[in-house]
Amino acid sequence: MKLITNTQITVDGVMQANGGNNPEFDPGFDRGGWALPLGDEESTGYIGEFYQRADAFLFGRRTYELFAGYWGGVRKDDVDDPFVSSLNSRPKFVASNTITDPQWADTTVLSGDVESAIRELKGKPGGELQVHGSGQLIRWLLERELVDEMTLIVFPVVVGGGKRLFPDAGRDVALELVESRTFPTGITVQTYRPGGRPQYA
Repeated sequence: MKLITNTQITVDGVMQANGGNNPEFDPGFDRGGWALPLGDEESTGYIGEFYQRADAFLFGRRTYELFAGYWGGVRKDDVDDPFVSSLNSRPKFVASNTITDPQWADTTVLSGDVESAIRELKGKPGGELQVHGSGQLIRWLLERELVDEMTLIVFPVVVGGGKRLFPDAGRDVALELVESRTFPTGITVQTYRPGGRPQYA
């Protein structure tokens, strides 16, 4: 399978709480929900179709717990929703050394040698192993060159604070642009293929 990340971010790189404030997962952060006012039918449709392409999903612990409670819990009966239908009908994997009894159906916990487990998943036949949210996991995957494609959905807003996808100091990565598109509200999508380290002049 091809490992593809999908991240909604602001122009200043913030990925935290795109859907709304959550005191449990984002204590002290009051600028959540920045994505919702900017979404339109076309961009929402694109994101829904992206989820439906997945053969399986891979999450970090925090994103898994958030999604399990919402898409696998509160919204689980909304079967006509593309997010609900895809997330509840595909295998899910969560990288965690603390989750021992996942409550979301069809979930496998990857613990211990997570890198080997993910490489084994990537070696299986199939289309896409998708990572949504999970910023810490994405950074970890990039450091180990496990990402095949990275999709950034950039919302035209500067939040001015919050957790960013890329740290102030981290691994450098050369990127090849695979696809780019723009939606009516100014949301842009860039899909990149990582290509090792950049060249510097």
